[in-house]
Amino acid sequence: MNYKGIFKIAMLLISSPAKAWEEIRFNTDRRAVFSEFVYPMIGLCGLSEFIGSMLEYGWSGPQSFQLAMTQCCAVAVALFGGYFLAAFAINHLGVRLFGLKNDILLAQQLAGYTLVVTFLISIVTGMLPDFTVIGWLLRFYLVYVAWEGVSALYEMKENKKVGFTILASALLIFCPAIIQVVFNKLTVILN
Repeated sequence: MNYKGIFKIAMLLISSPAKAWEEIRFNTDRRAVFSEFVYPMIGLCGLSEFIGSMLEYGWSGPQSFQLAMTQCCAVAVALFGGYFLAAFAINHLGVRLFGLKNDILLAQQLAGYTLVVTFLISIVTGMLPDFTVIGWLLRFYLVYVAWEGVSALYEMKENKKVGFTILASALLIFCPAIIQVVFNKLTVILN
């Protein structure tokens, strides 16, 4: 795992999205987004949530460990499921509503790198849960990262680009959140 490269692209996507997307666009292997970025970032988010839960609830016994593992799994499942659900919906709706060609790998590349905002916020709020409200406000920076990604990866008219960016951003913000709420509700019901 090249964590130095992961953090380099993450910081470039946050600080200069247009430059980052130009570099990403020239990457010929679109499947690399899975193993080189999304999966390691989800792992870091889960680890952050686990450490934050253990710090909050202590190391006193098996119940605190179980709670930390449950919260870690909730974050990992939400980000993993949210990523694939959003990418599928972006591709499907892009074809139906915006006349784009069916290219799931391109949609997964857009979704994976745009979720950098959500990943970094999850890492911070996992260990510092007091910043959750600020994290939700900062999550809307994802719209700008998505705009630059759509501009770099997709060829479409400017007026369609705005609608597609808003749709993709909404899916990327709300799919992981909805999955996490459902996961947490099911965990409570099944316990």
